[in-house]
Amino acid sequence: MGLLAAVGEPTPSPDARPAEPDATPVLRVDCAVVQARYRRLAAVLPGVDLHYAVKANPSPPVLRTLAGLGARWDVASPGEIEAVLAVDPDPRHLSYGNPIKKSSDIAAAARRGVRRYTVDSPAELAKVSAHAPGAQILVRLSTSGAGADWPLGGKFGCPEREARTLLRTAAAAGHEVGISFHVGTQQRDPGAWDGPLAAAGRLDRGLRGAGARLSTVNLGGGFPAGMLGRTQSAARYGQAIRDAVRRAFGAQPPALMAEPGRFLVADAGTLVSEVVLVSDRGGERWVYLDAGLFTGLVEAYGESLRYRLAVERTGGPFASATTEAILAGPTCDSLDVLYRRHRYRLPADLRPGDRVHFLSAGAYTASYSTVGFNGFAPLRVEFTGSTGAGSAGAGSAGAGPTG
Repeated sequence: MGLLAAVGEPTPSPDARPAEPDATPVLRVDCAVVQARYRRLAAVLPGVDLHYAVKANPSPPVLRTLAGLGARWDVASPGEIEAVLAVDPDPRHLSYGNPIKKSSDIAAAARRGVRRYTVDSPAELAKVSAHAPGAQILVRLSTSGAGADWPLGGKFGCPEREARTLLRTAAAAGHEVGISFHVGTQQRDPGAWDGPLAAAGRLDRGLRGAGARLSTVNLGGGFPAGMLGRTQSAARYGQAIRDAVRRAFGAQPPALMAEPGRFLVADAGTLVSEVVLVSDRGGERWVYLDAGLFTGLVEAYGESLRYRLAVERTGGPFASATTEAILAGPTCDSLDVLYRRHRYRLPADLRPGDRVHFLSAGAYTASYSTVGFNGFAPLRVEFTGSTGAGSAGAGSAGAGPTG
């Protein structure tokens, strides 16, 4: 085998036949890389508690790997809470970071011992105060997302003036308070943390005038993985953030935390797909793969996030010539097109049976795969590394590996 890097009504049940050992599509995750990425980020952000964003990859081997390193946890649902407590039984290590929660879910989390919650509206603050009295409350600031491949504005966060009111209301109700924000997915600019940290500093000074102060600042995620496009080193991000914290708070900042997801697990995973069809449509070459939007590659939707690719052929080399291609998935759904505006150059003689590898695909792939749309099975996952070698199909966060 050789790898050549490319320049840059009811739903039927999915196929339940056992997968062949080398069958595709499959996500291969190396837990040793997860370990290395965690240690790297911890080294450039000393003193910052790293809360893994579980949604990025909730596979039990990944959670066990990070638990062994002393990670903390950013959770967004009761299911994620239970998945984490199965590997780390201390609920004080959890931060319920989703600012959109049912009252019943807040109450259930409080019964399990979770004591940190994020809000970004008066109604959500009222729910947390009612069902988790005395818990720590982080107010999420909105950010522009400038510099990110995928900004997160609109759905989450509140402006600084509203955050000021929420903080004072929460503090008056007896809650310890803090600030949270997220600078956007795959953030390319290490200076993106400057603005929200400056706002957090102003909010802290305002609270002190009211007899309170910020106990915690959550730096969020956004630390980039090895997708297409230039990114700066982790050390540059760490230095920029430390400098911004110093400008905002001086020598005695609040406790700091972050919630990395993609940075920790994306580069640990490769999604291997097989070419199903190569077709000419109106003078454009279409390459259809057995993996698409519904089988793990939903982050290609809108083409904001672009993976690095490599190709593989058994039994001989590829031609040296490459041509542009539109990439699409296998389902009978016109939405299942991965990249049409961004044209990857792939070998001119690419044919069915060849394989296309999506690199840095360990985040938001298996956890996004459907449970069986169009009868296609969920994305299969294999694990290597020091924790949990084996394989598992995509599914609930609590499903363990086999083999």
